Amino acid sequence: MAHPDVVVVGAGVIGAACAEALTARGVSVLVLDRGAPASGTTASGEGNVLVSDKEPGPELVLAQASRRRWPTLLAELREELGPVAEVEWEPKGGLVVATTSVAAQPLADFAAAQRGAGVDARAITASDAAHLEPHLTKEIAAAVHYPEDAQLQPVLATTTLLAAVRKRGSEVRGAVEAVGIERHGGSVKALRTRHSTIPCSAVINACGPWSGTFSRAAGAPIDIQPRRGVVLVTAPLPTNTVRHKVYDADYVGAVASGEADLQTSAVVESTQAGTVLIGSSRQRVGFDDSMRVDVLRELARKAVRLFPILADAQIMRSYGGFRPYAPDHLPIIGEDHRLPGLWHATGHEGAGIGLAAATGQLLAELFTGQAPHVDPEPFRVDRRP
Repeated sequence: MAHPDVVVVGAGVIGAACAEALTARGVSVLVLDRGAPASGTTASGEGNVLVSDKEPGPELVLAQASRRRWPTLLAELREELGPVAEVEWEPKGGLVVATTSVAAQPLADFAAAQRGAGVDARAITASDAAHLEPHLTKEIAAAVHYPEDAQLQPVLATTTLLAAVRKRGSEVRGAVEAVGIERHGGSVKALRTRHSTIPCSAVINACGPWSGTFSRAAGAPIDIQPRRGVVLVTAPLPTNTVRHKVYDADYVGAVASGEADLQTSAVVESTQAGTVLIGSSRQRVGFDDSMRVDVLRELARKAVRLFPILADAQIMRSYGGFRPYAPDHLPIIGEDHRLPGLWHATGHEGAGIGLAAATGQLLAELFTGQAPHVDPEPFRVDRRP
């Protein structure tokens, strides 16, 4: 292709969603990744498309918009691409349970606040919860059913988005490391890689947990830090062992916390392959990717408390990854006022899969001068803490 209008740095789900939305509007794009596409944070995700874990505010608004957008976007991609656009979309719903009386009232209050913001959050009885999940623990003090929660396969979703980008005449390249930006008159002139310079009018920083590093190399630093997470994967279990995405009520607190120390919460869900994914952990340890046995044991212990049947399940493997953490827990989406032509789409932490559809749409709307479908102000790089 000739010189692209935009270079997207990062071929994970956020970069892919931005590239898809831009090419849908006629913008030529080159997507680069220092590794293989969808091999970083995206490959270590669970595929969550959630509204249940977000308190009323800008991130919930973005999550609601993305939950509406994903089914429509996937239908459009299936029409355009055919069978290759299979991403294992499952609108299975979520179930949040409090297993202690102390956690019951905070869960009820949280769900009530969400209902005020338009979330379908249904308080249910312990017997209702048992009907939804027959293998769930009997120690249920409170439960909330979230029919809007969904799941998809993150690598398939990303490669599908990138397939559309390629079909429209744009390009995706792996094994290309971006190292900086060249300027002309104070604006972006080109992207510098390890081995070449690529002229362009704009660069999108979609580097996930490495976004802070790239932003510093570009001369417009943002505070994005890696936050480590680990997932256990069981061997395939009988169908409907776990029917929904199920998690303990303390998961919401772990998501919202800014603590660097290890935090774990029981999060359990099945996949179409029959395996069960067990999370979740959060810990700021830089880019230390060592797998700690004590973390794995803690995840397993909490999962068995939620689903006693898992005590006999075999663990097939474990995997971990780094999520892009922003101190105020909001993604950065939009142009950098310090360097015209540099755009950011990062800081989604563990919600990138769910927020990707709306993030790509919002960035493309701002880039092309269209009216944004959600208020972009809370996501500006120069927002106030």
